[in-house]
Amino acid sequence: MNLQSPQVTIDKSAEDTFNFLSDVKNFESLMPENISKFEVLENDKFLFALKGMPEIVLKKKEATPNSKIVLGAAGGKLDFSLTADINEIEADKSEVKLSFNGEFNAMMAMMIKGPISKFIETLATNMTTAI
Repeated sequence: MNLQSPQVTIDKSAEDTFNFLSDVKNFESLMPENISKFEVLENDKFLFALKGMPEIVLKKKEATPNSKIVLGAAGGKLDFSLTADINEIEADKSEVKLSFNGEFNAMMAMMIKGPISKFIETLATNMTTAI
């Protein structure tokens, strides 16, 4: 399953945007309002839970300075990644698009497609004010 957020424009340089997203504790400010738990486990790993959903642990798997950050599932039964692609438009403007990729059976994909789409859209939208 491959889902993408709308592309958002941020009034910060690609470097500033990359640095913000590289620090996993900053993801707390991007979370939807229905978050019930957020906890930094290590400097590159955090746990979060949304009301009515199981806890999810994400770990920074890859970082390409100023252009890409990949977070992946750290344990659990589901294997997926969340990628932030960052493009510099001007010295003080950048664009970010989030991509969610995961291998799920058809039934699971049907159940989680809506909530995951809404989740990554919220993360992207919240970037415009949080960064």
